[in-house]
Amino acid sequence: MRLVGDNVKPDIYSYEDAIRMAHELELDLVEIVPTAEPPVCKIIEYQKFLYEKKKKEKEQKAKNSKVVMKEIRFGPNTDDHDFDFKVKHAIKFLQEGNKVKAYVHFRGRTIAYKEKGEVLLLKFATELEEYAKVELMPKLEGNKMFLFLNPKKKS
Repeated sequence: MRLVGDNVKPDIYSYEDAIRMAHELELDLVEIVPTAEPPVCKIIEYQKFLYEKKKKEKEQKAKNSKVVMKEIRFGPNTDDHDFDFKVKHAIKFLQEGNKVKAYVHFRGRTIAYKEKGEVLLLKFATELEEYAKVELMPKLEGNKMFLFLNPKKKS
């Protein structure tokens, strides 16, 4: 086995020699890379090794950002000023790295204006073209028409 560690000369040793060296240093022999040829072992304190491993996993988990979905609601007769205001909010959300779910809520007989809602959502998507890419084109479910946007990766 290949042996590495702080107080050890990195080299290939027999299993018995590695165990003996670990006992002399009053430390543990830990297999680090079992799939390597020969397997890589390290002479360290096992509890410290577990602690460091857990700490690295926690840091990695913290780096993986949680995806937040922000919703923006429109009516089928949303005015230009309101539309612009909501576009500004969506830009802010997307720059923070959040997904945006924009939807047009049809109430009562306004469901007759499905085309207006679709045009509104497509206009919204084109306004946000440089900040986001469309994940799902406008889709009607019940009395709501949805559009999902993902933030573009910063390059």
